[in-house]
Parts: sequence; structure tokens; C-alpha cells
Amino acid sequence: MPIYEYACGNCGREFEALVRNGNPPACPQCQSQRLNKKLSVFATHGTTDSGATLPGPCGSCGHPGGPGSCVVH
Repeated sequence: MPIYEYACGNCGREFEALVRNGNPPACPQCQSQRLNKKLSVFATHGTTDSGATLPGPCGSCGHPGGPGSCVVH
């Protein structure tokens, strides 16, 4: 039973609906069945920190050569 996102063509309300057996849902606000199916976006779990770098083999600066290759150490 998939969950779809809709926008009502009558009142403009946006909502999600669980669709069972292909039965068309109705708008929860105005009960209209004049609905437009929206493009769903899948959610993912994770973080996006574009400024972060992973520590390298020595655990400090991230130099790929490892300990002793970095000019800092």
C-alpha cells in the first residue's frame, strides 16, 4: 500500500494519502477527488557538511601519505 502526495485541484491543499486497492483518495479539507499527484522525493538519513574533511591515516590533517608526510608533523 503506497503513500502518495497530492495537491487538491479544488482548494489547493497538499497532503499525503495511503492508497489501498487503487481507490482514489479525497481531499481531507474539501472532500474533492479532483487531485493532482505530486512528484515524491525520497528521504535519506545522513549529514552533509561540505566543509568537513575526514582525518587521514595519522588522525590529524588528512594527508594521504600518512604520518611523517604532512608538513605540520
